Amino acid sequence: MNDRHLREDTLSKTAVAPVTTTIETQGGNPKLNTAEVRDALLGTFKKERLESRELCKNPDLHKVAGMSMEEHRERVLKQLSILVKNNAIQRAFPKYVGGQENNGGNLAAFQELIFADPSLQIKSGVQWGLFGAAIQHLGTKKHHEMWLPDALSLKLPGAFAMTETGHGSDVSSIATTATFDEAADEFVINTPFRGAWKDYLGNAALHGKACVLFAQLITKGENHGVHAFFVPLRDDDGNFLAGIGGDDDGYKGGLNGIDNGRLHFSGVRIPRENLLNRYGDVDAEGNYSSPIASKGRRFFTMISTLVQGRVSLDGAAANAMKLAMTVAVKYSSERRQFAGPDGEETVLLDYQQHQRRLLPILAQTYAITFAGDDLLVSFDEVFSGKDTSEAASSDLETLAAALKAMSTWAALDALQAAREACGGQGFLAENRLVGMRQDLDIYVTFEGDNNVLMQLVGKRLLQDYAAQFKGKDNVTLAKQVAADLGERALNRSGLRRLAQNVTDLGSTARAVGQLRDAETQRELLTERVERMVADIAGKLRDSSKGTKAEQADAFNSVQHKLIEAAKAHAELLQWEAFTEHIEQLKDEDNRTILTWLRDLFGLSLVEKHIGWYLMNGSLSAQRAEAVSSYIDRLLTRIRPYALDLVDAFDLAPELVRAPIASGEEAARQDEARKYYAAHGKI
Repeated sequence: MNDRHLREDTLSKTAVAPVTTTIETQGGNPKLNTAEVRDALLGTFKKERLESRELCKNPDLHKVAGMSMEEHRERVLKQLSILVKNNAIQRAFPKYVGGQENNGGNLAAFQELIFADPSLQIKSGVQWGLFGAAIQHLGTKKHHEMWLPDALSLKLPGAFAMTETGHGSDVSSIATTATFDEAADEFVINTPFRGAWKDYLGNAALHGKACVLFAQLITKGENHGVHAFFVPLRDDDGNFLAGIGGDDDGYKGGLNGIDNGRLHFSGVRIPRENLLNRYGDVDAEGNYSSPIASKGRRFFTMISTLVQGRVSLDGAAANAMKLAMTVAVKYSSERRQFAGPDGEETVLLDYQQHQRRLLPILAQTYAITFAGDDLLVSFDEVFSGKDTSEAASSDLETLAAALKAMSTWAALDALQAAREACGGQGFLAENRLVGMRQDLDIYVTFEGDNNVLMQLVGKRLLQDYAAQFKGKDNVTLAKQVAADLGERALNRSGLRRLAQNVTDLGSTARAVGQLRDAETQRELLTERVERMVADIAGKLRDSSKGTKAEQADAFNSVQHKLIEAAKAHAELLQWEAFTEHIEQLKDEDNRTILTWLRDLFGLSLVEKHIGWYLMNGSLSAQRAEAVSSYIDRLLTRIRPYALDLVDAFDLAPELVRAPIASGEEAARQDEARKYYAAHGKI
């Protein structure tokens, strides 16, 4: 047991007896068993995470503040070799090329690299998570044997050439072409105009010798849609091959250890065999064939194999939040400001506003971590072949889109809040918060712009909503609508259903009692999703028989509401994951403390959207006031455990590397107290 909260005077002063909780039946304050909580946070792939964290302690992998872009790029390239030497990158690949076929463990280990240097994480992701993974998932065994061994050993650095200057999220509309020349048995690659240049590509400016290029496949005058091709880029001296050119993207807002650049192609010829032909092939006569007849479904099947990028960013963002909370909570537990009633300055975290700044984010970090573990398990099931159903693949796509967007947005907010909570110290580069936020800024727009991803999630919610009415007569539909959508089974990532409408109770005390109840929180969060989706569906229903232009205008008019509904859905997923993981804990005290933390997360969401609940009559003004009141009580209750809760993240000093989280502030405070005591001022 960890009982540090009982040993520290400043913490024990704030402890209060909780109201109607499991504590009262235990006859004392609960203690956090950090070992069990640590294991819960490490999740299903604990072994791989710990291996990666141990490697990240190596100072040769750490980001050095103040390096020039050129120095940082060379340092990160050398760091990739360290990963190779330590067998840290082969987990996901086939055994016949030296891999371990451990998909979930691979991403878990990759997510931890952010503690060393986000540039290292992303450049390794470009090399093995995009370039190598595209060869693996879009190619066949002959391609694996030709190129994967050199990609794994770093003998063949590669780029992932999907995004174009003129097309980012809309991959199906990219303009680069690969036209088959039957006479030469070759594809001819062209970027027909400036907007078609491949852009923002890691490894493109300097280090890439080849790329996996996405282009419109054209043969016999017919366009068969976007396909992937292996295209050599440079010779061994680093010079572009004939017909290929490019630019350096230069200094960026973050991640300057990665050599992002642009590529363009003019009449570049590659052998027919360089088509990564798992989902589409062309024979020597130029005839196209595919195991997937539908052009649209074929495109989405190819793109879905690359979902691991979104999954990896979700976990990396959660780790950035752990770092931010570790630094801010430890510092604010030692830093003192303004004299209290006893004449001694008050610890920052004892101020309610400071608790309001940090503790809800700490609760959110737990929720995002637990939801991320569920996402990683789903990813592993699909990519290992344990679940080959179309439903599992579709659910994974939706879940990854929702959680990646929410966690990357949350990470930026957490890093900014932590920076501000640490004052001037937080602005120093040595304490890592500013640099980490700069590096993570791009996370919200790569691997899919977050707003576009949320629109995809919203469309899935509308599909789920419409599916319940399919094949039903008008009388049945009327009854179902009148019953406020009724109750139906849950699926993994689709639309949830309320068992009943949330009702208000008369007194604040009774309202608070219900707010503590998990089912009440679930209903509040679920109701918001359902009513938002139902409202959007109702607005779109009137335009369903109009022209395509009218339908497009109608959809555009509800786009913002659809994205907000998708966010509400993702918040519900995170809350549910938090709740489910608490139920798996064996230690009763841990369940008690983490339930408080889960309540803080859930009710903070309700408070955040309190206007919606009031406008829609889901909460009375009295009950809305009770939400904020109970949050304040939860903050007081959780405060004594704040240090233990960040200790459960299990971040060694070599991973944190922030002086203000090392205990140096406590030493300064001790020195100041001794000085004042010696001079009779305390």
